[in-house]
Amino acid sequence: MKMKRFIYGLTAATTLLFATSCDEKLDELLDSPNAVTAETASPDFLLNRIQLDYKDLWYGVSDDGARLTRQINQGSALYSNAYTAIETNGYWTDGYSNILADVKFLEPLAEEANFQRHLGIAKTIKAMVLFDLVDSYGDVPYTEAIDASNFSPKTDSGKSVYDAAFALLNEAAGHFTAPTAGAPNDYFYSRNYTRWIKLINTLKLRYFLNTKLVDAAGAKSGINALIAENNMIGTGDDFVFRFGTTAADPDSRHPKFAGQYTSGGGDYQSTHFMHHLTVEKGFDDPRVKYYMYRQVLTNTTNVDEQECVSQIAPPHYLVGSFPYCNPAGNKGYWGRDHLDPDGIPPDGLKRTAYGVYPAGGRFDNNSGVPVNNPALGAKGQGIHPIMLASYVDFMLAEAALTLGTTGDAKTYLTSALTKNINYVRSFALASAESAVVLSSITNDQHATQRDSYIAYVGGQFDAAATADAKMNVIGLEYWLGLYGNGKEAYNLYRRTGKPAKLQPGLEADPGVFVRSFLYPNNYMVTNTNAVQKANVGVQVFWDTNPGSPWIY
Repeated sequence: MKMKRFIYGLTAATTLLFATSCDEKLDELLDSPNAVTAETASPDFLLNRIQLDYKDLWYGVSDDGARLTRQINQGSALYSNAYTAIETNGYWTDGYSNILADVKFLEPLAEEANFQRHLGIAKTIKAMVLFDLVDSYGDVPYTEAIDASNFSPKTDSGKSVYDAAFALLNEAAGHFTAPTAGAPNDYFYSRNYTRWIKLINTLKLRYFLNTKLVDAAGAKSGINALIAENNMIGTGDDFVFRFGTTAADPDSRHPKFAGQYTSGGGDYQSTHFMHHLTVEKGFDDPRVKYYMYRQVLTNTTNVDEQECVSQIAPPHYLVGSFPYCNPAGNKGYWGRDHLDPDGIPPDGLKRTAYGVYPAGGRFDNNSGVPVNNPALGAKGQGIHPIMLASYVDFMLAEAALTLGTTGDAKTYLTSALTKNINYVRSFALASAESAVVLSSITNDQHATQRDSYIAYVGGQFDAAATADAKMNVIGLEYWLGLYGNGKEAYNLYRRTGKPAKLQPGLEADPGVFVRSFLYPNNYMVTNTNAVQKANVGVQVFWDTNPGSPWIY
């Protein structure tokens, strides 16, 4: 809220300055510089803030999803301890107090000024926020929310909020084609409004895919209509938030880079995810050296650095043949197992770090140099990969297989892998790490690695004997391609149960898996109508799959 007040206060202060120069009375402005009115607020500033706040909301949702789906490590031995009511305070505040409140304030100002493009961007983001809130919590306040006279809004059903978000997408599409005044700052598409419409259609695709378990017929017809229209995100239309390299005032770098490359340490990568990138197929995934950077090239034998190296895997790991402690091969990939609650040993400059994609770190050229230097790699100039062209094809592959929509599942899968691997490579080549990348892997070598990988996965798909097994191939590859986007990975896992056989927690019984988050503390203590869930096992409306331990 401080940043919002600063923007509003700045607008009022600017008005104050002009008024002084004209010898006008200042009494009303001096009464309350933070009391925003239609006369003192700027639609441009409001939309800027909406876009920046959505970047923060998405990051919070994505980070939790990544930990739950083993893309990165989740500490704490029990789900209930890792995801308390305090855990999601931040993105509840971003969603309601910041974004939805700002959109409501912006709408009449933009309508009066005929700022149609402002409205299009704002309503698209509003729809995305509503989808995110339902995906995270299930039933949430909407019809009574953002009302200055109602401090205790009641919840609406998740389905009704989802449908309201879908309607907003249709409204937003109209704003992108209507005659307009004004040109907003567009942090995502640089005023390319045809791409915003492609994003809208892609969000509709995700809506239909998420709701397929509660309305299969509607999902199938909706997706087929989108396929026929052929106007979703394609190569070059990727919806991402781009970070800079400035370290202060404000820090514009990717948060994963800033948290790790400044002094070392930071997140642990997931042993299970690294296992699939380096061991499971018998060869390295062509993306692994872009995703992750090894600070050491061999695994430690020092129990003071990694306690698990001297321990036998838990019995349920042995029975299930799950990777434990480190991926096999002694290649220096150093992370942690799922729900590992151990303390922090002196391994900050040895654990595997974030690479050039998407965090803007270093490309792994086998140098094994520590990353406690913010001048390394792409210096934090990474991205939030919110919706990529490859994700569209992964979703279409799932739809073709599970709903019988138009198209061939394997063809979509092959296209998705091609786009995803190429995008990761292209991103790295456009970064400050380009020379390092090219000196390590030439374009011809990249093409060979990519094509070999896709051929291998295609063979796995063909060999899968059942539709469920084929879905696991699609789900596993989508999960691997979603590195940096835990939100879609979390939805995928709840929607399909794929990838199957994810690494379990170290405890034999870590508690019920998080099918939705508890309502946040800042909502529970301020809303007299708020009723907390029984536990994190409560499922959102579109998740009609069996209860835990169907996923775990």
